[in-house]
Amino acid sequence: MTGQSLHLALQQQVENLQALSGLLEQELHLISCRDAEALMTLLNEKEQTLEQIQKLDAEVTPLHQQKIAQEALSDEEQHLISTAQSLLDECKYRTEINQKAVEQGQLRLTHLRNLMMEVRAKESMTYDKKGKTSGASASKGYRA
Repeated sequence: MTGQSLHLALQQQVENLQALSGLLEQELHLISCRDAEALMTLLNEKEQTLEQIQKLDAEVTPLHQQKIAQEALSDEEQHLISTAQSLLDECKYRTEINQKAVEQGQLRLTHLRNLMMEVRAKESMTYDKKGKTSGASASKGYRA
């Protein structure tokens, strides 16, 4: 890869990171809407984008190191690198937000399940001969 190729690879990496940022934004929306099918499709697309980023990063890193050693990094390439770094930081932040949204959803489901179990337990509550509450069903303990 030549210097021009490094420049093009950096531009492509910035585009990939912008796409990832958009996917992360869509992911948060789908998490909040609880659209599992669309979320799974989006996760596949996100995985492909991450693979592209990783592959391109493996190609760019040695060229970047070589240019730094030669002190031949242009201002435009430096700008693209800083843009890519800020986009990467944004993607990390969005990922943390999405993770917290998923965790909150899990907590809500657990809370809902617990509430349903409490309601079910209250519905089955009866009283014994002494007037104390009992969790057994009303038909138990009666003899004909």
